[in-house]
Amino acid sequence: MPIRVLVADDQTIIRTGLRIMLNAQPDIEVVGEAADGAEAVRLARELRPDVCLFDIRMPVIDGLEATRSVAGPGVADPLAVVVITTFDLDEYVYGALRAGARGFLLKDTGPDLLAQAVRSASGGEALIAPSVTVRLLQTFADLPACRPVAQPVSPVTAREEQVLLAVARGLTNTEIADVLHISLSTVKTHLASLMAKLGARNRVEIAMWAYETRRILPGT
Repeated sequence: MPIRVLVADDQTIIRTGLRIMLNAQPDIEVVGEAADGAEAVRLARELRPDVCLFDIRMPVIDGLEATRSVAGPGVADPLAVVVITTFDLDEYVYGALRAGARGFLLKDTGPDLLAQAVRSASGGEALIAPSVTVRLLQTFADLPACRPVAQPVSPVTAREEQVLLAVARGLTNTEIADVLHISLSTVKTHLASLMAKLGARNRVEIAMWAYETRRILPGT
């Protein structure tokens, strides 16, 4: 079965372009389109797509609120959301990731990375555009915290620290396995343990925690 995607953007030309790129993939199908955030939330709940692709700036309800509505902490059965925007250092993007988004892409992203982000979100992983991963997290790690940084419920092991830093630098599971010379299943086990210890819902939140706790510093 193809990965079912809902596209939400207030610009018709952007929605059309995204639909064409995604439908060109043999394993992806756009099943719905929305021109504003409220319509996006309604269609997401009605269609239950595998992945929602939300613009961050939309009328009626913006992408931040739309993401929180379908993927936020209080949602019993959250959907996978990927935020796509023109702005690579936008505070709303950070808010969307906090609200539960699994990925962040720029609108000039090519079809290959777009498809990869959709597949990653559908598979329970997360992808942030490599060109802005470090910049995004470093920039917002320097902003005043809106709440205390969460502390792990039990100590993070030395190996988990290595995986944590690799995730924060934007490495995929396969790349982490290669760098640390461990199996892919072991990487996933460490990630599951980190999420449990940190109360994180996905690898994006693991990466943000690494920056918030200054495990990753600008320029490293």
